[in-house]
Amino acid sequence: MQDHFIKYLKEKSSNNTSFVDEIADILDIGYDAAYRRINLKTSLSLEEAVTLAKHYKVSLNKLYEVGSENTIITDLSPPIHNKEDLEIWLKQSYESVFPLTKLKSASIIYSAKDIPLFHTLKDSFLSRYKMYVWLKDVDPEMTRNKIAFDDFINNMPDTLLEKAFKLGEVYKDINITEIWNNTTINGTLQQVLYYFESGALSRELALLICTDIEDVIRHVEKQAIQQCLTGSKNKAIYNLYINNIHTMSNTIMVKTPYQKVFFTPFTVISYFKIEHQPTCELMYEFFEKQMSISKLLVNAGEKDRSLFFNRMHQKINRLRERIGIDNGPFDFE
Repeated sequence: MQDHFIKYLKEKSSNNTSFVDEIADILDIGYDAAYRRINLKTSLSLEEAVTLAKHYKVSLNKLYEVGSENTIITDLSPPIHNKEDLEIWLKQSYESVFPLTKLKSASIIYSAKDIPLFHTLKDSFLSRYKMYVWLKDVDPEMTRNKIAFDDFINNMPDTLLEKAFKLGEVYKDINITEIWNNTTINGTLQQVLYYFESGALSRELALLICTDIEDVIRHVEKQAIQQCLTGSKNKAIYNLYINNIHTMSNTIMVKTPYQKVFFTPFTVISYFKIEHQPTCELMYEFFEKQMSISKLLVNAGEKDRSLFFNRMHQKINRLRERIGIDNGPFDFE
């Protein structure tokens, strides 16, 4: 077990000179003592193993088999209760994603129940609106004070926006595969309608958000055809699959040469992080199965591709029409 653990730490190490010196510094021990532990001549104590795991951000599943083979340990993302917590969440998300840009073969697979986060994190009304919706769900003060979106955008901290846009930019340099279906856009449209009808979103801003959603869909179509992420510094690959059999889940799989990790939703934008490799392999196999019965959009004929995106534009236009009237039944199908 120690041999496997040490090998994994070497792969995670950022020290280009001496791994022994690095371990010695972390454990606050001498060079010889660190050397003996790395070469398995001395066993790591439980305290030392935990110290190393925390430093290298290694899941406890990497250290021990816990419970039965059907029991795993997960990490929970930082809790979000207000703007300050959301800012911390965005910062930590960036710090988790950025190292992937340095790994040429790293990739992300996204099961898109909703429009993926990184398509919306740009300088737009849609980006601000998404953050408003997240906070309305978790911040009791916003609900108690009945804060409208029109007021919210006038009091957004610049630091919050900067961290959101920074996270959106970093995704441009990672190979991404997304799996959508015909309902992927529905959640975002429903949110706009809900807050407009409740009086928390003005007609003017609701229409501007519709325009931003339309821009996102056009951008996704362009990237799907070109099979690359616009603005990528390292020509990151973008693949879009259409699956009309399964319901998507907003689960994200990160694959690197060293391991697989996936993130599955918990509440709003909180998530569980799973590093247990047998479980990750099962999720990866499921994603591969989904892609095998899906249609890679770049390989679809122009007619099928146009039908898919035109249907989304039609839904946006129906929402625009609904915003322009005062009553009447409405749905996105």
